[in-house]
Amino acid sequence: MKRYLTAFFIALSGIILLIGLRTDFQWNGIVSWGLSFISLLFAAYYTKYIPNEKKSKKS
Repeated sequence: MKRYLTAFFIALSGIILLIGLRTDFQWNGIVSWGLSFISLLFAAYYTKYIPNEKKSKKS
């Protein structure tokens, strides 16, 4: 289940940017880009749970 979190957080980042940049209120850009950056950091963290096919073929 953890290997799918990378794709989930990348998609969440895109959704945050789409919704955040379409609304109009004060500090909106900073908030939406900040949340997007945090979700991309989580996506990068969970890439370590994606299986490596080269390792499994050697065994």
